[in-house]
Amino acid sequence: MEGVKLVEKVVIVPEKPTNRRRIFLSNLDLPLVAYQESVSFYDPPEKKISFSESYNTLFRALRSLLVPYDFFAGRLVPALEDNRRLEIDCNGAGVVVAAARTGASLSQLGGLFSPKPNFKQLVAFLSEEGEDEMEFKDKPLLYIQLTQFGCGSLALASRYNHCVLDGAAARDFEKNLAAFTRGDDLVIVPNPDRTIFKARNPPRISHPHHEYSKPSETRDNFFSVGGTRCANAMHSTPQNKTRLIYIPPLRIDSLKMEALKDGNLKKCTTFHAIAAKVWKARSIATKMHDEVRSTMLFPVDVRRILVPPVPIGFAGNALVPGFARASVRELKEKDDSYLVRKVQKGVERFDDEYVRSGIDWLEVHRGVACKENSFSLVAWFRLGLEEDEFSWGKLKYATPVVLKPGLVFLLPGLEGDGGLNICLDLPDDQVDEFHRLLME
Repeated sequence: MEGVKLVEKVVIVPEKPTNRRRIFLSNLDLPLVAYQESVSFYDPPEKKISFSESYNTLFRALRSLLVPYDFFAGRLVPALEDNRRLEIDCNGAGVVVAAARTGASLSQLGGLFSPKPNFKQLVAFLSEEGEDEMEFKDKPLLYIQLTQFGCGSLALASRYNHCVLDGAAARDFEKNLAAFTRGDDLVIVPNPDRTIFKARNPPRISHPHHEYSKPSETRDNFFSVGGTRCANAMHSTPQNKTRLIYIPPLRIDSLKMEALKDGNLKKCTTFHAIAAKVWKARSIATKMHDEVRSTMLFPVDVRRILVPPVPIGFAGNALVPGFARASVRELKEKDDSYLVRKVQKGVERFDDEYVRSGIDWLEVHRGVACKENSFSLVAWFRLGLEEDEFSWGKLKYATPVVLKPGLVFLLPGLEGDGGLNICLDLPDDQVDEFHRLLME
């Protein structure tokens, strides 16, 4: 892709003063003090508008949106009540937004539905020199870059601190941003109050929590403020080449039928079937020993599970790691229905007490998501981002910019065909074996 050149870079602050306040970060937020990058693509606007008009519309929309989303314009600081933790100081310091251009056409990028190295240019102006050494209080929680291609298409990339929002809340933010660019009102009023997720005093751990690990090194423990430097989780881990494997609708249907044929299951969703197959195929392809317990993590939204339920518009982290866990020998020998049932139990075990027990476990152990013989499966295709329509047009595709080690993404397949793309990073020989196992 031809080089991307900066047109303008600004700090956007709320258009009117907001009340100075501090927002408590829960034990679900604190292990996620790291930056996420994603990018959305749009065809050229149907109504001819200049790029200047597009990015100035974005600037204006953000100024308005940062009033209800004042926490996004804030900074991380040590908590007043416990300086070993972090919280958000809603100080109106603002977010960083860049407008950029490239002479390349969107078609030169090839497929747009999976991470690839070229996408890094679409967030090229959203990082700062020496940022790994910056203190939290000096680092924005949100960066956005709007890039225009030579063909007139646009890419909207975001880089935000994951401790502020989970995927569901980020989806709400994008819906609201899209509405503001159109001149409409808020679609969903954000509520960043996390007190519903506070640990109990004293903590009561009533369940085992295989979805979490105790921190093995200081850098794993995001609860500890330490020198208040910025965590850059997993950036130092070498990555393999990101690979994409397409699963056609007929294969998805056959996986569901295979899981149901012995009559041991009442139902099997697309996610259940794909998750079980990915878990088995990846565990075997990575040459894990038969006696090893393999753990697959997948986010479970607990907004409606807590009692009382989390308020509508909750803007924080309410996705908790669900898990399926079995020995590699079981994965090799057991029927499909057995593995699918393991995945289903990973969701069904969640009730109010289990969620609160997990929060209390994190309070006591200051841990992170399970790291032993594990990986995380993220169903990106269920976020519903394709519904967003900005002033410059409707979203075409959305994808993560990079695939971090230990993650497997389920991404939408060809437009409207019902298939899925599995995105993972493994050595070539392991990907070939994974593909073979997935299709057998």
